[in-house]
Amino acid sequence: MWNKIKSLKLTTWIFIALISGFLIGHFLPEWVEYIKPFRTVFLNGVKCIIAPLIFASIVMGINSAGSVSGLGKTGAKAIIYFEIATTLALFIGLGFVNFFRPGDGLKITAAVGSVANQLPETKMTFAGFVEHLLPHNFIEAIAKGDVLQIVLFSVIFGIAVMMAGEKGKPVLNFCSSLNDVMFKFTDLIMKFAPIGVGAAMAGVVAEHGWQVMVPMFKLVGTLYLALIVFVLVVIFPALKYSRVKIGAFFKELRPSLFLAFATTSSESAYPSALESLEKIGVSNRIASFVLPLGYSFNLDGSTLYLAIASIFISQAAGIELSFGTQITMMLTLMLTTKGVAAVPRASIVVLSGTLVAFGLPLEGIALILGVDEFMDMARTTVNLLGNCVATTVISRWEGESLSPEFTAI
Repeated sequence: MWNKIKSLKLTTWIFIALISGFLIGHFLPEWVEYIKPFRTVFLNGVKCIIAPLIFASIVMGINSAGSVSGLGKTGAKAIIYFEIATTLALFIGLGFVNFFRPGDGLKITAAVGSVANQLPETKMTFAGFVEHLLPHNFIEAIAKGDVLQIVLFSVIFGIAVMMAGEKGKPVLNFCSSLNDVMFKFTDLIMKFAPIGVGAAMAGVVAEHGWQVMVPMFKLVGTLYLALIVFVLVVIFPALKYSRVKIGAFFKELRPSLFLAFATTSSESAYPSALESLEKIGVSNRIASFVLPLGYSFNLDGSTLYLAIASIFISQAAGIELSFGTQITMMLTLMLTTKGVAAVPRASIVVLSGTLVAFGLPLEGIALILGVDEFMDMARTTVNLLGNCVATTVISRWEGESLSPEFTAI
């Protein structure tokens, strides 16, 4: 019996933890105050991995590219793919919210106006985005967990190491050792993943309850259906085009996807996703460069969600936007979602900025906040999946061969 228990895979333990967390949150909510801190401890353990792992892996990946020109070609291909994927996500979201019209029948009242005062004051502007690209100092970026700034600093640092030649070798050797150590560190932290996942699920169910979804079921259902369609019409064809065995690909990434879903944090799944991509056959050069870049520029789930949320609020407010206005709004979102992960409460910041720009009531966000946790689970999972697929596609574009068990004939 004990041997059977020890032989269970991490995916199985995470699934068991999800069910256990749901049952505890629903039937024993008084336990949650003692359980929920384990979610925070686990997420903190994962987050302290992110900065050193991204730094070391990007420096290693850049220097394995051989030259700055080779790196530039890879980056250009990645940006092209990111733009195509996020544009399709926006328009799929736009199509679904106009077809199902989840905002009809709801009314935004002044009673929820105070929510607008609780929103972050940060506004998403092009100038602000550019100014935010590099940190005042690297330690500050690490302390804030600012992925975009960490990525760009690491890219520039990696190029500098490459240009230093022989003098840069000691730094490169240090980054290689740091990379290996952080993967071992990740293995240790991931052993506690089921506890963190179970605690996260228990906290969500106890705090919100499934009944909160009833009046907003149409919005949540519209988002989930749109995300499923995005996976079917964008993700699957991209994998088919790249001659990847879809079943094997999802099986390898399953623990990472479960983790992202339960914790609503794609950062928590970054280390395991990076490791899985290398098992699939993506080189460290590609995986360590494209995957973290996607965390800032390829948030497919979040961009699709923002398209639905903005039009949903216009419907709930009784404001009909013309097709031209909706297209303009999508173009705005296409720009403002780039680098969105660098801003605290990113989706709410972008959404509030979009609402103000198009004369829609900020109070509409109050309708969404009650079920945002449930929507966040789905969009975070699709964010992670989209970035893993993007990394695999770029690997194939670069002429790399995947491991035989993941390669479709």
